[in-house]
Amino acid sequence: MSSSTDYKFEGWAGYDAKSVEGNLKFIEFEPKQFAEDDIDIQIMYCGICASDTSTLSEGWGPVGDMWPQVVGHEIVGKVVKVGKDTKNGIKEGDIVGVGAQCDSCLKCHYCNKDQENYCSGGWVPTYNGKFNRTSKDSKSYGGYANYWRGPSHFAIPLPKELDPAEAAPMLCGGGTVYSPLVQFGAGTEKCKNVGIIGLGGLGHFGVLLGNALGAEVTVISHSSRKQKDAEELGAKHFLVTGDDEAKAFKGHERSLDLIICTSNAPEMNMAAYLSLLKPQGNFIFVGIPETGKLPEITPGQLIFGNLHVGGSLIASPQQLKDMLQLCADKNVKSWIQRWSMDKINEAIPSMIAGNARYRYVLVNEQNGGKL
Repeated sequence: MSSSTDYKFEGWAGYDAKSVEGNLKFIEFEPKQFAEDDIDIQIMYCGICASDTSTLSEGWGPVGDMWPQVVGHEIVGKVVKVGKDTKNGIKEGDIVGVGAQCDSCLKCHYCNKDQENYCSGGWVPTYNGKFNRTSKDSKSYGGYANYWRGPSHFAIPLPKELDPAEAAPMLCGGGTVYSPLVQFGAGTEKCKNVGIIGLGGLGHFGVLLGNALGAEVTVISHSSRKQKDAEELGAKHFLVTGDDEAKAFKGHERSLDLIICTSNAPEMNMAAYLSLLKPQGNFIFVGIPETGKLPEITPGQLIFGNLHVGGSLIASPQQLKDMLQLCADKNVKSWIQRWSMDKINEAIPSMIAGNARYRYVLVNEQNGGKL
């Protein structure tokens, strides 16, 4: 297996939906065939993302013939092999990161506009996907592993100022909120006031990055339990919804230019949340609930306020580069808790129980990761 290298590709895999309960198994697996624009990474760190648990639990749908599944798409490690057509100036020994996307067609309109995350011809997730541009139909494997192989175009060299463990969750969680923040001009004259619904893994990045971009950030949360954290992260305001959003938002109408919703449920009082937006304001979903349902919205709520409701996917490679540089320049630090990768079957249930403040990062000590 992997005969062209002197190392094996091994990782923690799920075999069914019960694996998310702490039943991952350490296996050897076959990566994609090495292409000339690929690299191999010796994994040092990998963040745990809610996408990982929703995939393993089949909350987003059946995994089917894609079991066994090695998840993880917040990967940081050292480059140990490069092809002759490697992109981004990457060379052996570099520390790079890989996020939630590992390939695209690289030739469609969107790929040519630095929007590979909206590729028309072959978006490939870092796990639970299949390659089609090279090594066609080979399965993509994620970062709960000792090595990763894939296209160098989607590997981002880390600024030296960043702690690589803190950078890991930025590659999905950070990028997911950074993308709409910059798209809608957070910190500019047209978008000075930003609201973040939910102070979890994504929400804490929303506060950090919104603040770094120069916006005035308001956190909207069900209780006051995390208010001190929000203020330490850089939030200027904190709204507690309790069980009556309409009552809680009285006096705060038309105070926000942009709301990024990281935590949503079908029973959300959208009329109340939309009342917080100024005319021409944007309400953007970034979290995908396992219910798959949208809270009730009426056309009148949008028309009379000139409001816009939409969604945003992960960041593109260029956005990830820009975000990581912003974090380096502004000394932005993820709030992380490190777990030995050998304790993954303890870390995953703890993550699901809501214990993370605010991201868990798996540490591969054998590959040089630091606990």
